[in-house]
Amino acid sequence: MHAWRCDDPSGVAALRWVEQPTPEPAAGEVRVAIRAASLNFPDLLVVNGKYQFRPTPPFVPGAEFAGVVEAVGAGVTGIAAGAAVMSVGVTGAFASHVCVPTGKLVPVPRGAPFEDAAAFLMTYGTSHHALADRAALRAGETLLVLGAAGGVGTAAIQIGKALGAHVVAAVSSDEKAALCRSIGADQTINYSATPLREGLRSALGERSPDVVYDPVGGALAEPAFRSIAWRGRYLVVGFADGAIPSLPLNLPLLKGASVVGVFWGDFTRREPANFARSLAELGDWYAAGRIKPVIDCVLPMERLPAAFERMASRRVGGKIVLRLGAPG
Repeated sequence: MHAWRCDDPSGVAALRWVEQPTPEPAAGEVRVAIRAASLNFPDLLVVNGKYQFRPTPPFVPGAEFAGVVEAVGAGVTGIAAGAAVMSVGVTGAFASHVCVPTGKLVPVPRGAPFEDAAAFLMTYGTSHHALADRAALRAGETLLVLGAAGGVGTAAIQIGKALGAHVVAAVSSDEKAALCRSIGADQTINYSATPLREGLRSALGERSPDVVYDPVGGALAEPAFRSIAWRGRYLVVGFADGAIPSLPLNLPLLKGASVVGVFWGDFTRREPANFARSLAELGDWYAAGRIKPVIDCVLPMERLPAAFERMASRRVGGKIVLRLGAPG
């Protein structure tokens, strides 16, 4: 097998595409031949040694993949060679093969190509948990999505529409605004051209966002919170900007608003029954054509450094997918 190995989590330049022995699944595991993997922002943090979970080197980075079960370990039941599966974790996806405990596998939705499956679990799982569970977003409410053209942002737009919300997408360029409108956003704001609060007043008039979905952090957080409606819910999803903001605590008081943390990874571990219900609803929406991953580009797995470079440039619309044997 081949894999991108990280011997020193000091950055993308330290990664090496190497050949190594194909692993055999231990008891309770299966070996998956990876067909596609996708990039998520935490992958960039992991290879730079900045993520909250720090794997011990050497390790194979990459959290999310889809592929075909190739071999099963002792004691494995209910899954056989040939099954199409997807999974998300912290490491192992940027390779041709990986061994995974069966509890971390999810069947690929019927009819979904591997590229869609590899770009599905983390972004749609995070956004569904955030909007349907943590925010209890209701039909007719207004949802503001920050960083709306990214992986979780595009998922949040589609899920917000599936839940019946009026969706305002905030982005950094006109091109990204057009992408967001093409997948269902009702209104868009280019905050590089117009300050966020001014853009919201222009778009919504006397209305205010009931829910703010924030995977960005940084300088956008305070103006977004100052614009929130009475009893609004501010979803803290991540800090793609790199800076963790500090909010004046008088703002939640004056707005009667809530600051709500979204930690999808721990949700899947602590609340498996709720996670299963979330996946079931997402699977139904995918089958009905109400949600579909937005793929920025598909590159061969061997071009991982180029994929990371594109992600770091903030030019990405949706998700980057790496394909084994994909055309260059």
